[in-house]
Amino acid sequence: MLNPVESTILNFLKANGPRLDSEIAEALRIPLTAVRDHVAELSSSGDLICCSTIKFKDGASIEGLSCRLSCYSPPAARGRKPGSPRKAGMEQSPE
Repeated sequence: MLNPVESTILNFLKANGPRLDSEIAEALRIPLTAVRDHVAELSSSGDLICCSTIKFKDGASIEGLSCRLSCYSPPAARGRKPGSPRKAGMEQSPE
């Protein structure tokens, strides 16, 4: 069973998509060490997928854990998708 902090992290990632551990800590106002402990617990249980990343911002490297939910894909965006067939009334006539 998840504790309240872990369920808060899962809900945050579901709402906002993949994030770095430092971004999670800042958004939820939880110490970074606590976030890393909870993320490790969630990763070992299979609820999260984490990998270490290095990002460069203004020439400085930022190391952290990139976290995302496992087995969750967001709903498809509205509108026509690439490669979908056109409707009969939408075809263009050659001129």
